[in-house]
Amino acid sequence: MIYAGDFRKGITFEINGEPHVVLDFQHVKPGKGAAFVRTKYRNILSGATREEAFNPNDKFPKAHIETKTMQYLYNDGELYYFMDPESYDQIPLPQEQVEEAMKYLRENDEATIKFYKGNAFLVEAPNFVDLKVIETEPGVKGDTATNVTKAATVETGAVVHVPIFINEGEIIQIDTRTGEYLGRSK
Repeated sequence: MIYAGDFRKGITFEINGEPHVVLDFQHVKPGKGAAFVRTKYRNILSGATREEAFNPNDKFPKAHIETKTMQYLYNDGELYYFMDPESYDQIPLPQEQVEEAMKYLRENDEATIKFYKGNAFLVEAPNFVDLKVIETEPGVKGDTATNVTKAATVETGAVVHVPIFINEGEIIQIDTRTGEYLGRSK
């Protein structure tokens, strides 16, 4: 059991048998009345976000989330297949579940998959990936204004804003959490 007073970002708990994750919290002690915890949380299965105030002494069951690193194998048009490198078990996941991560995953890349009661609910690409630029406009010589960017399409199909000196064929590093260009790969 976990008390509402112990809520922190990323903590998972259950309400009405469904798992939720704390997105934001604030301990409030008003001048009059009892203290409370203002909490913003998301239903892990449906994705619905909600804000609610809890008494710091409210108890909730802890939601046990299992995390596995799995290898992306292939896509058959409808499903995306991932393999557990230890047991070689393969799990197929629908596009809705993997859409965000697939912007940055190539075949044979590893991804983090989160499970609740044996069912996968979230696929995350590694925080930083190195991908090849396959399409971008050529930089204009002499255009050296700072912070000028252009759109570049990488090998997975994701579009990233890069500085004007980046050309097709270069390998760049991307932060998958924000979709931002970090620099050329070493």
